[in-house]
Amino acid sequence: MTKPIIRRTASTSVKQPQQDIYARVTAKILADLEQGNLSWRKPWNSGQLAGQVMRPLRWNDIPYSGINTLILWNAASEQGYTSPYWMTFKQASEMKAKVRKGEKGTQIVYTDKFTREEEDANGEVKSSQIPFLKCYTVFNASQIEGLSDAFYKTPEPAVMQQNWRDPKLECFFAQTKADIYTGSKACYIQATDRIQMPPFESFETAMRFYAVLAHEICHWTKTPARLNRDFGKKRYGDEGYAKEELVAELGACFLAADLGFEPQPETHHAAYIQSWLHVLKDDKRFIFQAASHAQKAVEFIHQLQVS
Repeated sequence: MTKPIIRRTASTSVKQPQQDIYARVTAKILADLEQGNLSWRKPWNSGQLAGQVMRPLRWNDIPYSGINTLILWNAASEQGYTSPYWMTFKQASEMKAKVRKGEKGTQIVYTDKFTREEEDANGEVKSSQIPFLKCYTVFNASQIEGLSDAFYKTPEPAVMQQNWRDPKLECFFAQTKADIYTGSKACYIQATDRIQMPPFESFETAMRFYAVLAHEICHWTKTPARLNRDFGKKRYGDEGYAKEELVAELGACFLAADLGFEPQPETHHAAYIQSWLHVLKDDKRFIFQAASHAQKAVEFIHQLQVS
């Protein structure tokens, strides 16, 4: 798609980004955190979705990504929607279906960039890419009448042996070629570019082992040789540390939904809640950035898989 080019002089004001979008989404997540709840964990904690969590899907089976995953997961768990499908009023109409009267849609966001050109004091034209957000409204298939049966099917729960290694997941993580070794704790050590994991037998269930591994493999993607993600971490517990932990937490949830297991128990990250509250209160845009980084991490991991 050709990006629009907007020419401005240096003295011309630029329309500000839609701060209310950032504020609205962040306020909802902050409210959950202040209650000790993690918005992105809600699908696994809601009765109608437990055991069948997957990415929200567009009408054409393409998954939503980034911050829209969090928004739609949250809406589905709070409203009791069991279908993973979401679409606009127009898309439903084009399929000869109809949004039920009185149904309220869910606002999600579309991100793009426009090119701005400015003349500097020397008369030279400088170009820059300006990101912007716009909102649009979607409805869950549960709110729509007349769709084909496929849109109303409840996803089948994933089945995993409680205490045995899962061959498919073993293969998935092995194909990343990450250096994973057995040690006393779970952590990614950037200095040696290795992931340490406690013995498989030390975990209560296989699901918990893979959940922890998913979290650490998301940290593994941050190096300059991979995604070059750096929040200026200086020491344990500082703001940069909290930001990276939030990215790994979201990435692990995205991976868990893709691969069919539950992410780590919430209690594991209880200690981070206060630091995440601090980060999100200071920067209303960071949850959008964190979700974007998490999406990129998961996409990178998927791209390492051999067909």
